Amino acid sequence: MRGTDEASGSLFSYVDLEARIPAGHPLRKIRRVVNEALASLDAAFDALYIGFGRPSIPPERLIRASLLQILYSVRSERQLMEQMNYNLLFRWFVGLGVDDPVWVPTVFTKNRDRLLTTEMSRAVMAAILAHRDVAPLLSDDHFSVDGTLVKAWASMKSVQPRADGTSPDDDPGDPSGPDVAIDPTVSTTTETDPMPRPARHSRNAEVDFRGQRRTNATHCSVTDPDARLYKKSPGTGAMLCFIGHALMENRSGLIVQGDLTRADGRAERRAALDMIHRHSPGSTRRLTLGADRGFDAAGFVTDLRAACVTPHIAQRSRHSAIDGRTTRHDGYAKSQRHRKRIEEAFGWAKTIGGMAQTVYRGLEKVRSRFILTMAANNLARLPRLIAA
Repeated sequence: MRGTDEASGSLFSYVDLEARIPAGHPLRKIRRVVNEALASLDAAFDALYIGFGRPSIPPERLIRASLLQILYSVRSERQLMEQMNYNLLFRWFVGLGVDDPVWVPTVFTKNRDRLLTTEMSRAVMAAILAHRDVAPLLSDDHFSVDGTLVKAWASMKSVQPRADGTSPDDDPGDPSGPDVAIDPTVSTTTETDPMPRPARHSRNAEVDFRGQRRTNATHCSVTDPDARLYKKSPGTGAMLCFIGHALMENRSGLIVQGDLTRADGRAERRAALDMIHRHSPGSTRRLTLGADRGFDAAGFVTDLRAACVTPHIAQRSRHSAIDGRTTRHDGYAKSQRHRKRIEEAFGWAKTIGGMAQTVYRGLEKVRSRFILTMAANNLARLPRLIAA
C-alpha cells in the first residue's frame, strides 16, 4: 500500500543520539582518540581557569569543535555553529545533546587568546601522538621536513610604505584611480536631503602596480603587518604570505611537529632545527632527516651533524654540502623516496583544512591554526592506519 506524504511533527525523540551514528563511521575512532588525548590534558585545562565563578564552556568541546571545522572544511565559526544546530553528527562529536543550545560564534574569538593558542595546539598534537594506538605507528629515528606557503588574509592593496620610508607612494586604496580628480568642495545634495554628503566611490577599485617597487624593507601590509612579500618559485609573483613548516616521521607519514613563521629565505632551515630539537631534545641516538635541495646549505648541514642528525638532503647540482659519505648508503635513497609524502599533508591542509589562504590575521593566530590543522590531518588518517 502506498504511504501518504504527510509531515507530522514529533514532540519527543526516543532514539539515543549515540544510536544514530553508524557503528563503522570513521569519526568514532577519531572521537575515541581525541577524547582520551584531551583527558590527558586535564591538568593543563585546569591551569587556564580560576576555581570560582560562572562555569565556562568546557575547553574539550571547543577543541573538538575546532577539529571538526577543519575535518569538514567549514569556512567559519559562524557557519560551524549554524551546522551544529541541525547536524546530529556534529553535536555527537562535540558532546552536545539534542536539546542543548549551540554557542555564539564569538565564543571562539574570546577563547583564542586563552585556549586556542600555539602551546595548546602543540599539546593537543603531542597528546594525540602519545595515544596508545598511535604511538606504535611512529618512527623514532627517521624524519622528513619541508615548508609550504600559506597565503595571508590581506590584499596587495594593503601594502603601504613603512613609517620611516623616504617617499610615500600613491594610496593603493584610492578608488578614484590615477586619472580621476575629486573636488572636495563639491558635495552631493538633493532637495530631500539638505545635508551634504561626500562623493561616493566604488568599494574596491582597480589599482595598477606596474613600475612600483615594493620590498619588505620599505613596505608592509597595514592589514596584517606580520605577513611578508615572498615567493618560492622563480618566475612567479611575490604574495603576502607566511611559511608553514612540518616535521614528518617516515614510517606512517604522520606529522609530529608543526610551526609557522614569517616568510624569508632562511625560515625553513631555522624551523627545521627548532622542530627536530623540540621533538628529540638532547637525543644521543643517530637520527636521519630527509629534505629537498632547498635545505642543502653548508651551515644547516653542519648544525644537523652537530645535533647527531644525518642529513639525507637532496643534492644541489653545484656546490652541494652533501658528499659521498652520506649518499653511498641505501638509507639515503629510502629517505629521498619517503620525504615526498610530506606534500600529501600540505595538500590536505590546503584543500580540506582551509590553509591555502588563512582567514586569521597575526602570526600567533595563524601559527596556532596551522599546527591544529596538522593534528587534524593526522586524525583523518588514523582510522585506516589503526585498522591496518
